[in-house]
Amino acid sequence: MTNEAIPSFKYHLDPIGTGAIAASDQVCECCGKARGYIYKASFYAADEIDSICPWCIADGSAAKKYDGMFCDDYPLTEASIDSAIVDEVTQRTPGFETWQQEVWLTHCNDACAYLGDATKADLMGVTQGKGQIVGGPDWAADDILKMTEHYEPKGSPAFYKFQCIHCGQILYGMDAC
Repeated sequence: MTNEAIPSFKYHLDPIGTGAIAASDQVCECCGKARGYIYKASFYAADEIDSICPWCIADGSAAKKYDGMFCDDYPLTEASIDSAIVDEVTQRTPGFETWQQEVWLTHCNDACAYLGDATKADLMGVTQGKGQIVGGPDWAADDILKMTEHYEPKGSPAFYKFQCIHCGQILYGMDAC
């Protein structure tokens, strides 16, 4: 097991903090090495793959070897995002866990950076114009306040925080079971 720092990901800034990557002594099925960290979120491939290290995500070898993706490309292609960016997000960026199919948000003609689950404070900020919930109904501030009363990260409904890597706009995706 090595103690090297995990690779950085342009579109998933803190995969350890979000829980997508965790410390582990497991051996990566792609490279055959135990490097101290393993991927914990979704990977879509024909075969069931249980352990992928961050290095095999970053260099694209896991996606290539298993003909897989770390998130759905449809929302990105529907937003007319450049195919090179779609490839980077779906094949070389850790995904995140959702109730349904994940939706990677976009802004300024690029994929946004995934920051993790929203907090209650984040959602309160939406009522004050600090961020925008996308992909769901247009809620009034009162509706958002009611949702935040019992909101817990990883609960239902779930809110996922993203930030535009160009203008800094905060966006929230929503999902429910």
